[in-house]
Amino acid sequence: MKIAIFGSKHQKTEQVKNLFRILQENNTEIYLQEKFYNYLKDTLKMQYDVAGIITNDDFDVDIVVSIGGDGTFLRTASAIGKKNIPILGINAGRLGFLADVGEKDLEDTFKDIFSGNYRIEHRSQLQLSTEHRDYHGFNYALNEIAILKQDTASMITVHAYINDEYLNSYEADGLIIATPTGSTAYSLSVGGPVMTPTASNFVISAVAPHSLSNRPLVVTDDCIITLKVESRNENFLISLDGRSNIFNTGTELTIKKADFTLNVIKRKGNSFYNTLRNKLMWGIDPRQS
Repeated sequence: MKIAIFGSKHQKTEQVKNLFRILQENNTEIYLQEKFYNYLKDTLKMQYDVAGIITNDDFDVDIVVSIGGDGTFLRTASAIGKKNIPILGINAGRLGFLADVGEKDLEDTFKDIFSGNYRIEHRSQLQLSTEHRDYHGFNYALNEIAILKQDTASMITVHAYINDEYLNSYEADGLIIATPTGSTAYSLSVGGPVMTPTASNFVISAVAPHSLSNRPLVVTDDCIITLKVESRNENFLISLDGRSNIFNTGTELTIKKADFTLNVIKRKGNSFYNTLRNKLMWGIDPRQS
């Protein structure tokens, strides 16, 4: 089996050693992302014999492993792009909805993977397009597309249309279009609802809206969302999973469901509801800790 490893610069040394031990014991061909390889070699002083170094997004393996937090997972997902390669998220961070495999579960998780005893969740993504292809980079998002004001003073106005039908003009610090996967990320922090990861919906949430009657809205994921932005300083920020570009006002944005999904590896006994309870500490009284 060929496995590529992408990682962050914040690692638990023992966890990394344990991961490599498991992969080597199972005669895995290991490929390392170049930045992660250099970090292990130069900073952690860890040297491994690997089958190859991944220097760009042109690679082909059986499984991609992301070790880090959800930010690392998102960067890894953008590297996978339209390649139909499943991804496993190992949590070396704190919360971790995407990277949800903990250190204590590492051995059992890979035992399941090598025996084929796992399931694949197909996660929908968002596609951004403009008339003149103004966005530079990978124009897809697993979590959310956020339209945000660039300065700290005035709000922006976002005119929103659903399938060419006028929805609303949001006066706010920004507007978030989130996938079900992203419903537990930025959208959740501004009051958006939690959705199960395989739901066929998107959520539209305003960031600090001028009117308190502007509530998050859930729409079906087969709709096309069109946005037009007004701003006093004549530009605004658009962010796709944290990858940001500055746009000029007057740019028309079209957001729709991408024509491909991200394939996420999950253990058969691991459910989203169990993750919610654990990560959000539902039912736990902090006064008892």
